[in-house]
Amino acid sequence: MGFVEIRPATSEDVPIILDFIKGLAEYEKMLHEVVATEDVLRETLFGEHRYAEVIIAYGKRDDEKDTPIEPAGMALFFHNFSTFMGRPGLYLEDLFVKSEFRGMGVGKRLLTQLAVIAKERKCARYEWVCLDWNKPSREFYEALGAKPLSEWIIHRVDGQSLDDLAAM
Repeated sequence: MGFVEIRPATSEDVPIILDFIKGLAEYEKMLHEVVATEDVLRETLFGEHRYAEVIIAYGKRDDEKDTPIEPAGMALFFHNFSTFMGRPGLYLEDLFVKSEFRGMGVGKRLLTQLAVIAKERKCARYEWVCLDWNKPSREFYEALGAKPLSEWIIHRVDGQSLDDLAAM
C-alpha cells in the first residue's frame, strides 16, 4: 500500500465507524453483542458531550494511480486519569483494520498517531486491553513496546448488575 492518511472522524463518518465496530465484533466473535446505532454514535461521539474520539485511516490497496482511497481502519479512544501521576492517560477502546489492509502498516500508523496525540496532550500513559486468545495482536503490540499487565484484572458491572448497584 502506497498511501495512508489518518484524520479525525467527523459526524459524517458515523456510518463508517459503525461498519468498523461491526467488523471488529465479527472478528472477535461478538457481533451478536453490538447494539450501537448510527444515532447513538452520532450523539455519544459528536453530540453536546463527546465521550470518545475516533481517528480513521484511509488508504489504497495498491500503488496504482487510479486506485481509490478508502477507509482502511479506525481507532476509538478517550481519556482516563492517573491519580498517582496526576495526569491524564489515553485509553484505546478499539482498534480495527479491515482484513484487506492488514499487514500493510495501517494498525501501526493508527497506534503511532495515538502515541503522538498522547504526547501532545501530556498524557502519562497510553493503554488498552486485548483478548487473551488474540495472539497475533498481542505479539504485534509487544513488538511495538507495549507491556502486558498481567497483575491487573478488569472488573465490569453492566446490565442488571449495573441497575442493581445503582439502586443500592
